[in-house]
Amino acid sequence: MNWIVMLSAGLILAAASAGAETGPIEQRLAGLVEDASNVAIAETPVPGLMEVRIGSDIIYMSDDGRYLFQGRVVDLETQRDLTDAAMAGVRREQLNGLDPVDFVTFGNDEADHELLVFTDPDCGFCRRMHEKIDEYQAAGIRIHYLAFPRAGEGSQTYNKMVSVWCADDRQGAMDVAKAGATPRAATCANPVMDQYRLGQSLGVTGTPSLMTFDGDIIPGYVPPDQLRDRLDRMAEANGAR
Repeated sequence: MNWIVMLSAGLILAAASAGAETGPIEQRLAGLVEDASNVAIAETPVPGLMEVRIGSDIIYMSDDGRYLFQGRVVDLETQRDLTDAAMAGVRREQLNGLDPVDFVTFGNDEADHELLVFTDPDCGFCRRMHEKIDEYQAAGIRIHYLAFPRAGEGSQTYNKMVSVWCADDRQGAMDVAKAGATPRAATCANPVMDQYRLGQSLGVTGTPSLMTFDGDIIPGYVPPDQLRDRLDRMAEANGAR
């Protein structure tokens, strides 16, 4: 969503970085929205450049409030993507509100890693990933599926996913759907569209989209051994932050 639209909707979060001079930025934003009294602003390592969080978006402004920047900030010495790190924090807050009862989970409680996967049973790479679900478990990865019907509400894929989430045996119904068949039709109060909208707000544009509970995104299909190695490295990096 365009950040100006979000401003006009008043979607500015409350927070302010200690010690940062944010007055000029707040004044500038106040001219774009009726109530800009609460603005989420943080300093960056770049002198004069401030991070501004608006809803689930990150933009940058000069500390005098004159210039606005859209894009990514990367530290070339450390190779760290500062924008991605900030977005991971935004995603992490939203993921903390999820209820595990709404997942379709494969794997045991003792897994070394837990991963959220936004999935569509009619997606070829999603099916390929599910074909190796036992290998992911053997690699110490527990998979929590969330619904992301790419064709949207009311589509055949959407109806299929509702049937999966409403089945008495969700895992079995997911196996059927991922095999290219149609699970037994079922309806109930379900989280399919809530999860779809959540995925969109988190930046999911395709499936499978893998996401850690720390808010890091791994787009696309990754084989089990490679995924385990990547998750190990990500966990080490997050622990060093």
